[in-house]
Amino acid sequence: METFAPYRIVLASNSPRRRELLAGLGIEFSTRVIDGIDESWPDGLKGQDIPLFISKSKSAAYVPSLAPDEIVITADTVVMADDRVLGKPHSRQQASEMLHVLSGRSHEVITGVTLAAKDRSRSFAVTTKVTFDSLSDSEIDWYVSQYAPFDKAGAYGIQEWIGYIGVSSIEGSYFNVVGLPVQRLYRELQDFCCRQFRGRDEI
Repeated sequence: METFAPYRIVLASNSPRRRELLAGLGIEFSTRVIDGIDESWPDGLKGQDIPLFISKSKSAAYVPSLAPDEIVITADTVVMADDRVLGKPHSRQQASEMLHVLSGRSHEVITGVTLAAKDRSRSFAVTTKVTFDSLSDSEIDWYVSQYAPFDKAGAYGIQEWIGYIGVSSIEGSYFNVVGLPVQRLYRELQDFCCRQFRGRDEI
């Protein structure tokens, strides 16, 4: 099991999927959640700049309370269809509309991640291209009814039934679509921890 000593890893997330993915790396970590963090972004941001901005905003809320030996991981995932951001749906109708947008076409899933200690931070983004086969109205209605994907960007979980029957191809990290690009995160953590005496990382 990787401990990343002398640091203690903190995952700032309520997501059970992110917790499961980080645990799958064999990393010892704790979780911490601050409610009410603003997850909006300025007009004009596009693509990976959106989840990067949000992950940095989340990180800024946690850094003041970090102990000197803690590193916090914050992340945000967006689904992009063309230049349109598909966030978390607020109703069955909105979820159904999002899935109709994704049906029969490709979209991008982008996760922005920020690693932060008291004195430094770094951020990165990972993009995965996902292509859906055409989905029937009945398939969309059944999925939304049975799985209530209201906590998922783009109104779907690739690890659920809709991913099994709908995803025809994927280019990039599967785990990024689930919610955390764990392979890249693992390497970034290794480098971030070993650079503790090498000066300041990118803010």
